[in-house]
Amino acid sequence: MSEKSGLFDSEMIRAQFPTLSLTMSDKPLVYLDSAATSQKPVRVIEALEAYYRESNSNVHRGIYELSRRATEAYEKSRNRMAQFIGATSPQEIIWTKGTTEGINLVANSWGMNNLSANDEILLTTMEHHSNIVPWQLVAERTGATIRYMEMDEQGRLNLDNLEELCGERTKIVACTQVSNSLGTINPLEQIIARARVVGALVLIDGAQAVPHQPVNVAELDCDFYVFSGHKMCGPTGIGVLWGRKKHLDSMPPYQAGGEMIKVVQKHQSTWADLPHKFEAGTPNIAGAIVLATAVDFLEEVGFDAIKRHEDQLIGYALKRLRKVNNLRIFGPTNPDLRSSVISFQLGDIHALDVSTILDAEGIAIRVGHHCAQLAMEHLGVSVTARASFYLYNNYDDVDRLAEGLESVNRIFTP
Repeated sequence: MSEKSGLFDSEMIRAQFPTLSLTMSDKPLVYLDSAATSQKPVRVIEALEAYYRESNSNVHRGIYELSRRATEAYEKSRNRMAQFIGATSPQEIIWTKGTTEGINLVANSWGMNNLSANDEILLTTMEHHSNIVPWQLVAERTGATIRYMEMDEQGRLNLDNLEELCGERTKIVACTQVSNSLGTINPLEQIIARARVVGALVLIDGAQAVPHQPVNVAELDCDFYVFSGHKMCGPTGIGVLWGRKKHLDSMPPYQAGGEMIKVVQKHQSTWADLPHKFEAGTPNIAGAIVLATAVDFLEEVGFDAIKRHEDQLIGYALKRLRKVNNLRIFGPTNPDLRSSVISFQLGDIHALDVSTILDAEGIAIRVGHHCAQLAMEHLGVSVTARASFYLYNNYDDVDRLAEGLESVNRIFTP
C-alpha cells in the first residue's frame, strides 16, 4: 500500500527518528511500543544536547546571562504548553515528572483537603494504575468511597447508569481520555456534562491522547488535565498538569523546598504564586525546554495529518491481523472508537512467548497487564500482548507484525 496520505509522507517522517534505522537480532527494527514511550526525532535529540552545551544553568534568581538564558527558555516553553492545550494562562501550567506525578499532585493536594467520609470518587475500570492507586490512598485516609464506570464486552464504557454513579455525593471524576491497554476513546463530553450537573470536578488523563490529537482544555470543560512528554516525541521525566487557576490557588503545596516559597520563618512559611507553588526543588529544566521542540515538531507535521495516517494504519492493521489464525483482538471493533493501540492474545500461547519470538524478528511489542489490572480482570485475562502505533509507523510494520505472529503459530502448532 502507499506510504503517502495527502501531504503525509511516512518515509520522510521515519527518516527523522534515528532509532528506527537500527537493527535488532540482525533484523530491521519494527518499533510497536509507542504507548509506553515514543521515539524521538533528531531535532528533539539535538535540542537536548544544545541545552547542555549552550544554556545549562539553574533557572530563576540567577542574574548572570547564562541563567537568564535558561530561565527565558524554560518559561517560554511553559507559555508554549499553555498555547498548545488552550489554557487561559501559563500560570495554570505546572511542570511535573509526568502524568503519574500530576495525578498524585491533585489527589494529595486537592483530594486530601476536599474529600470526606460522605464523598465519592468516580473512576473507570480501564484506568491506568496511576489513576486508581492515588485515589485509593486518598480514600483510605479520608473515608471517601470509590465507584467505577464499568466496561462492556468490547472495552467501551457502559454509561447507562451514569446518572446513578455520578450523583450528589460525587466530588471528583477521574477518567482517561484514551485507554492505554485497549485504545478505547472515551465519550468525555457525556461524562463531563454529567459531572457539571452534580458539581463534581473532572480530572482527565490525557497521556494517550495528546500525542495523537489536538486537545483544548477550555473546550473539554474539565478542571485538571495531565500528560507526559515522553509519549509525544519529547524527553522522559517531564510532564504537565493543567488546572483551573481557582482550584490551583485553593490547593496547598504538594511538596516543599526551594522555589515554592515566598517567605520562610522559624515556625511558618508562605508560598510562592502559581505556578511555582507546586514546583519545589530544581526542575527538569532541559526536559521542560525541549518539550516545546517536540510540540513544534508535532504541530508542523499536523495533528489532522497524524490522525488521518494513524486511522488508516489502524484500519489496515485490524484487517490484516484478523487474518492471523487464533488471534483474539481486544477493544472496540469499530476503528472510529479506538486509538493506535491493539491488544491481543494468540490462542493459548503465552504473551511472553509471543513477544520473545517477535523480538528475535526485530519486532518490539509490550507484554503484561499494562498497569491496567482492572481492565485485564474485566477481559478475563491476566496479560495481553500490545502493539501500539504512532506517526512514524507504516504498513510494512503491520505486515512484519502479522508475518511474525504467523511464524509464532507455526512454531507452536506445526
